[in-house]
Amino acid sequence: MSKTNNTNSRIADNKKAAFNYFFEERFEAGMVLHGWEVKALREGKVQLTDGYVLIKNGELFLLGCQINPLKTASTHVNPDSARIKKLLMKKDEIRRLIGKVEQKGYTLVPINLHWKNGLAKCDIALAKGKAEHDKRDVIKERESKREVERAMKVHTR
Repeated sequence: MSKTNNTNSRIADNKKAAFNYFFEERFEAGMVLHGWEVKALREGKVQLTDGYVLIKNGELFLLGCQINPLKTASTHVNPDSARIKKLLMKKDEIRRLIGKVEQKGYTLVPINLHWKNGLAKCDIALAKGKAEHDKRDVIKERESKREVERAMKVHTR
């Protein structure tokens, strides 16, 4: 396997999260993974769109993140693609997050997975859910931006 020069490369993004939530704060957490999961992450066999972070007994857990095992997974390993993964952060940061999540309307959402110095990291965000009208505004804004770009493209020809 060839090593890349980029020490901070993306594995997967949760594009749905930015559409459904307003991000208040962002945090980076380490992940506890099995060997077959690391190999699958290197191949990009991960889906993060339905993922969310749960706080239980003062620890963070990533649920709903699918890491699909490779076909070449070992015969003595029983891969579970929907396994709950533990996230690693400093205790004082977790305590602060617990206080914020207990406030009304806040939740923890995974934004992306990336490599940092050879370790898999998960960016999580303290987020507030968007109302339906906010989502419609985002769609209108995106459509109007496309229309302007189309008009500029036709105009420049």
